[in-house]
This record gives sequence, C-alpha cells and structure tokens, in this order.
Amino acid sequence: MNSKLIEKPIISADSHVTEPADIFKNRLSKKYEEIAPRMIRRPEGGDVFQIPGMDNLYPITLASAAGKRGKELADQAFANFLDCHTGGWDPKQRLKDQERDGIHAEILYPSLGMFLSSHDDVAYKSAMFGAYNEWLAEYCEAAPDRLIGLGVTALESPEQGIKDLRGMKELGMRGVMMPGYPVMEDYDSRIYDPFWEAAVDLDMPLSFHILTYKGNTGADKPRGPKLNQFIRIIRGNQDIIGMLIFGGVFERFPKLQVVCAEADAGWIPHFMYRMDHAVERSPHNLGDVILSKKPSDYLKENIYLTFQDDITAFKFKDEMNIDRMMWASDFPHLDSTYPHSQALLAEHTAGLTALERTKVLHDNVASLYKLAF
Repeated sequence: MNSKLIEKPIISADSHVTEPADIFKNRLSKKYEEIAPRMIRRPEGGDVFQIPGMDNLYPITLASAAGKRGKELADQAFANFLDCHTGGWDPKQRLKDQERDGIHAEILYPSLGMFLSSHDDVAYKSAMFGAYNEWLAEYCEAAPDRLIGLGVTALESPEQGIKDLRGMKELGMRGVMMPGYPVMEDYDSRIYDPFWEAAVDLDMPLSFHILTYKGNTGADKPRGPKLNQFIRIIRGNQDIIGMLIFGGVFERFPKLQVVCAEADAGWIPHFMYRMDHAVERSPHNLGDVILSKKPSDYLKENIYLTFQDDITAFKFKDEMNIDRMMWASDFPHLDSTYPHSQALLAEHTAGLTALERTKVLHDNVASLYKLAF
C-alpha cells in the first residue's frame, strides 16, 4: 500500500487495541480469573470495565471514539462496546480500518492496560499483563507485518522485568510498554541497570506512554475544569525523560532506546534548553552522576517521540533530531486522526522535504522496530 504523501508505506508509531470482554478468559489461574477486570453496563448506559482494587471504572467505549467530536464524542460514553470500532479487537476489520485511513501498519499499545498500569497490586497487574500479551500475540498473528504488538510489563522487580522482556520477545513483540512508576525505587536507581542492559541486548525499545502514571490516569480530578486534564497529561513523560537523562541512564547505556509515546513533541526544544541550562548553572544538583554530554544530546539520540496532530513539532523540526520523530494515528482512541489522517498529514507536513516526510511517516519507526517493508 503506497501513499501519495510518500513512496513508502505509512506506519503509525502509536495505535491501540481495545480489549474485549473475554480477553482474560482461559488465560489466568483460577485465583485471578475470578477477580479479573469485568465489562459491565452502567444503569445509565455505556459499557465500562470494573476493576477490583481500583475505584474508577474504565470507559472502554471512549477508547474507541476515533472520528467523533463534540456531542457525538460525549455520547460515546453511553455506547455499547460491540457498537464501537470493531477493529480494536478484530484483526481482519483492523486491516480494513488501516486501508480506509491510508495506513499500512501500526505499532499497537493497549487501552485497558494503560489504565491498569496504575493498579496498586503489582502481582495482579503482572497476571493481567501476561494474559494480555498472549491475547495480543494472537491478534497480531493475523497480519504480523501490519499489526506490530508491544508487550506490557508490571516490572515487579528488575529480575522479573528481564524475564518479561524475554517472554515478550518469544511472543514476537517488538518492544514493551513500561509502567509510569516502578515498584522498587525509581528508574534512576542503579538496581535497574541489568534491566536496561537486557533491553539493549534483546533489542527491545522501551515505551513510556501518557496516562500510565498513578495520579495522572485521566480518571483523577484535575485542577480547574476537566479540560485541564488534557493539558497536563504530558508531564509524566517529561519527568521520565528528565530522570533518565539526569540520572545518567543513557550515559551508562548509550544504545538504550526509549519512546516518549503520545506526549507530543513541540515542547522538546524548550525542554532541551532548560535541561542544558540547569546543568550549566547547577551541576552539583546531579549528585554523583557525571554526564559526558549535554542533556539535550542524550534526548536527541536516545528518545523517540510519537505524536499525531502536533503541527508545532513540524514547525520546530530543525531544533530537534528529525530521525527520532514518529507520526502516529492513535486509532481508535478519541484523539485519533482517523479517518482523516491523509488530509491532516498533507497539511502538517507541507513544510517538510520529501526525505523528512519519509523519515517521520516510515523510516524512523521501521528502523526502531526492525520492520522490513
């Protein structure tokens, strides 16, 4: 499938499945099958997931609201799951959805799994993510060159995380979505060095996706009007980037590849300036970490950025590393560009050269995940 925008197939670097009601059936021990997330219909309408141990219900139908705006989007909260985009769980339909939007392949993240990342019970999360990874591998088997799955880990410990990486690799996953917060210490701790090393050795890029941080899941109350939640959801990713760079993770593991998923990218030039300025002014605040390069250099080399409709990212492309910029459709989530991705891209990439456009829409993601098309 070739697009008029570029000669190569367009790849979405961040899309999603929508987990069906029976995703955990026959994939869990009896202990966990009895307390697995359960899809229920609210009295006022709308299918949601009820999750033991979490107060908020997960509105799965809003995770399948691509193409809707305004009142139609608000009404989606009261929809029945089976009336939503069936490509979220049916791979054959998913290929038709790709064709309608002019997309050849997608890197696939979870929906419910993002919400589960904030669950307090790490053993519970680990069981659910293991079942999800098995289901996703089966989903991707329908078209492994077009449905590119990323596994999910609860990261119970660095040692278990390494086992998870190996298990996901065996399932055919091309990378892994990380929890916003680990269970043990934080990601700048040296206890995670063996995990970073394993990720490099196994060639498994690590993704930090918005809305996977406890206290910033989209269900918690923002300051001010609800719309302010949309503005602040990128901050968890910014914290991760700063911690990994200032913590010397990329200094110790220069080949480590980290994806900042769906947090936009237009803010990156100022963020790099601010990091460089901070180190120049207060290097003592790095503690015992010694950086051989400017913080901005690590970001340009080790951090990949996905975004769907951030035109500012293209306006400031010359201030970033365009080899690390990756466009995404976010299908079938409510912020998706589907089914108008081609028109949006034609407008947003008008100022790019043909080579730059090809990098952002194909080459960069294909190189990161070793996709041969």
